[in-house]
Amino acid sequence: MFANSRAVSSNQSGVHVDLEKVVRRHLASAWRAPIADHDRTAFEQARAWRADQGADRPLMLDSGCGTGRSSVLLAQTCPEALVIGVDQSANRLERGGRRWLQPPDNLLFLRADCTGLWRLVQQAGWQLARHQILYPNPWPKSAHLKRRWQGHPVWPSVLALGGELELRSNWPVYLEEVQAALAISEIDALLAPLAVYGEAATDFEEKYLASGQTVWQLTASLARD
Repeated sequence: MFANSRAVSSNQSGVHVDLEKVVRRHLASAWRAPIADHDRTAFEQARAWRADQGADRPLMLDSGCGTGRSSVLLAQTCPEALVIGVDQSANRLERGGRRWLQPPDNLLFLRADCTGLWRLVQQAGWQLARHQILYPNPWPKSAHLKRRWQGHPVWPSVLALGGELELRSNWPVYLEEVQAALAISEIDALLAPLAVYGEAATDFEEKYLASGQTVWQLTASLARD
């Protein structure tokens, strides 16, 4: 059934006790893991597309876009911008290709690992107008901290990309940790229940809301002065 999504179950009821230590360690040293060739290929595709479409247009990134519902909505809402929807799953993107037979002209779908693509975007000096990470990505066990974006060594690259950052989830602890990780970098973030007007942005969001769960939204401005 559709409206049967279970609430997140976790042995962690609040912000992880090791979060500050982990975040400060990542902020203090650059992550030097190799970037996969397929991520470099995807970035070159994005570079060529951006140059063709107009590199002076605002750039928006929809990370973990799945089948692309949120990417299409963003591109339709912001026709003046260039929107890149990225997901590591070929299957999800292929399903999206069948779902969105005629996506907006200002939208590009890429198959890539966000950890590689984000670093390449950072190295190229691109600045985002908006970055949305709407895939819930809770990794709910306490031992999973370093798998969450805020505990991952790629976290400084997320900050460096700038723009208006938005994350959503049905597990508030995940977003409370993001809020705390941003605070360590002296960035304020607003965390509140999502107010939905019209269409849900993702299939996850639609299912959670139909199941009676609260969808939480975190927003922060990472724009550079």
